[in-house]
Amino acid sequence: MGSGLKIAVVGGGSSYTPELVEGLINNYESFPVTDIVLVDIPAGKHKLEIVGGLAQRMVERSGLPINVLLTLNRREALDGADFVLTQMRVGLLEARGWDESIPLKYGMLGQETTGAGGMMKALRTIPVLLGICKDMEQLCPNAWLLNFTNPAGMVTEAILKHTQVKSIGLCNSPIAAYKWLSSLYNVPIEQIACEFVGLNHLHWISRIHINGQSKLQELLDANGSYSASNVPQLGWNDPLIRGLGAIPSYYLKYFYLHREMLEEQQIAATKGELRADTVKRLEEELFEIYKQPELAEKPKQLEHRGGAYYSEAAVNLMNAIYNDSRAVQTLNVRNDGILDFLPDEACIEVNCVVTKERVVPQPIKRVPPGVKGLIQAVKTYESLAIKAAVTGSKEMALLALSSHPLIDSANAAEAMLNEMLERNREYLPLFEWEES
Repeated sequence: MGSGLKIAVVGGGSSYTPELVEGLINNYESFPVTDIVLVDIPAGKHKLEIVGGLAQRMVERSGLPINVLLTLNRREALDGADFVLTQMRVGLLEARGWDESIPLKYGMLGQETTGAGGMMKALRTIPVLLGICKDMEQLCPNAWLLNFTNPAGMVTEAILKHTQVKSIGLCNSPIAAYKWLSSLYNVPIEQIACEFVGLNHLHWISRIHINGQSKLQELLDANGSYSASNVPQLGWNDPLIRGLGAIPSYYLKYFYLHREMLEEQQIAATKGELRADTVKRLEEELFEIYKQPELAEKPKQLEHRGGAYYSEAAVNLMNAIYNDSRAVQTLNVRNDGILDFLPDEACIEVNCVVTKERVVPQPIKRVPPGVKGLIQAVKTYESLAIKAAVTGSKEMALLALSSHPLIDSANAAEAMLNEMLERNREYLPLFEWEES
């Protein structure tokens, strides 16, 4: 790579963008970006202009020679890019509301990355990402695509299966775990080493060392866990945690505490407090703050948004690739035999060594015995859902749903699927529709 770098951000009008710009400014000495191109769709133009204005003020205040460009032309944004970041939401928050509310009518969880809601997000998103990759193959064939569009693991697997683009999936959960441990033990993150095993939003921390000393058993005995603002704060069952011998991601509450989480969602729905409703209010507040002409830094209120630290993880990864640092980061990558009970082409979330040429998943020292079955079941669902997304097959979508551990009736799943497909019709051009 040359001395200057072009970063294209697809979904540039996202509320997360100021955190990304802050990271690029703070890391300029080791990662000398010259052009940040924020691209969005016409429906997102208003947000793009607000976020872009803040980004330009942040760069101006820094005094760094960075150009921040705004565009609605995706191909223009991708042309010659060194890194492409995807942080988009097909269907906007309105579609997220459908993902969360419709399953509840059928007595099932509504969540944007887990269960039926997660599948609908994948069906809307994967074809669009594959279109972006097609453009990248023409306009920036050597670029890295860093995807943190959810469901990140499924989207990344689809890209790796169906394109030639170098793609890595990112999630904020691993970095959130490190920050939790750093605060808990009052040590810098550099002194912490964790082993993650599993899939995106379905991982366990199987080893934890602070300054070379294992702390896992100590944390298990204390029912230690980390969480996030976008997942209800239910406590774990002590015997379960000790039996697992690993610390589960907070997203695993949807599986291990399914009944309780469903009840929480049903109560929230009656109050108009589903996560989509909360995020909409948060974003409205954030964009009012972003508009302030005197604001030239990332506001503290952004930390209340569920995806805090996504952008920090992205900047860390780009920096590691650019500098060939061999840093160890937890990423979503092709399995290639790391988990011997999954296909090689499956996308998994594990520790990787980051180099300039490729990202190398590291062998897992310990897979907790109790987690293999759940990983296999969810991966089966994910693979089927990806097939449904790229083929537009309703039958494949139903098979995927019926294979999901949180779906308890194929008949109810079919009725739910029909309603969700119909509601999402404008975002699912690959599916065949009967003439009305």
